[in-house]
Amino acid sequence: MPHMSKSHRKIAQYVLEHYDEAAFDTAAKIGKRIGASESTVVRFAVAIGYDGYPEYQKALGDALRTRLSGVKKLDEQFRDNTQAELIRRVMTNDINNIQKTIENIAPTEFEKAINMILDAERVYVVGLRGSKILAEVLHHYLKIACINCDLIFSDSAEEICSHLLGIRENDCLVGISFPPYSDKTVKAMEIACDRKSDVISITDDEKSAINMYSTCVLLAKSDAMSVVNSIVAPMSLVNALAVSVCVKRHEEVGNSMSEINAMLESYKDSTDAEEL
Repeated sequence: MPHMSKSHRKIAQYVLEHYDEAAFDTAAKIGKRIGASESTVVRFAVAIGYDGYPEYQKALGDALRTRLSGVKKLDEQFRDNTQAELIRRVMTNDINNIQKTIENIAPTEFEKAINMILDAERVYVVGLRGSKILAEVLHHYLKIACINCDLIFSDSAEEICSHLLGIRENDCLVGISFPPYSDKTVKAMEIACDRKSDVISITDDEKSAINMYSTCVLLAKSDAMSVVNSIVAPMSLVNALAVSVCVKRHEEVGNSMSEINAMLESYKDSTDAEEL
């Protein structure tokens, strides 16, 4: 998408967000919905590798059927399980994801990411859709470590651009992207790369679109047994990053925790006084 024309990006975004409708829509109908011509929609299908719109629409329909079969598979996988068996199977899958992440993580890349975060004048953390909670956790602990940090979690392109207005060469952006992916995360990475900032990607696939703009790539397995995506291993990787940063900035973390505790005590005293 970063290399598409403006009109083709608009079509791609529509399809990503409404694939269940787009699989059955004619080129003319899609064009009408997004304010583009029928011929532009047809050219879009050809531009992404299909012989024409009918072939592209068939592929989209096949993808939709695969997704629907995943829901059926979910029912088939678990309907005869007891609750105890279901818990064991799901958690065993999460354990396997963590184990694969441990085996595949590159310590040099991990250390590189830590140094980028520590050396940056300002750190931007972006995580949208399914990755939002991961971004929130990382941002929370970076703030405790007194890292100058900005969290980007809005799905609005205007707000994302507004957040990144001041990103510069000495800054760092951490992009977190797991299913369901967001092309806006890719765009944020592209902006940071264009401005020569350090860019760290945390994702589940070496071929992930965000990696083309990354200075450093950290991979975590998110394989799911069904249509429910697992973020256990990605969360564990985020926790490891947070712990490592906090260890290297232990004095700042100690001061932060002392200040937080003092504020909590003050808040508690004022609440007790009000109750009296």
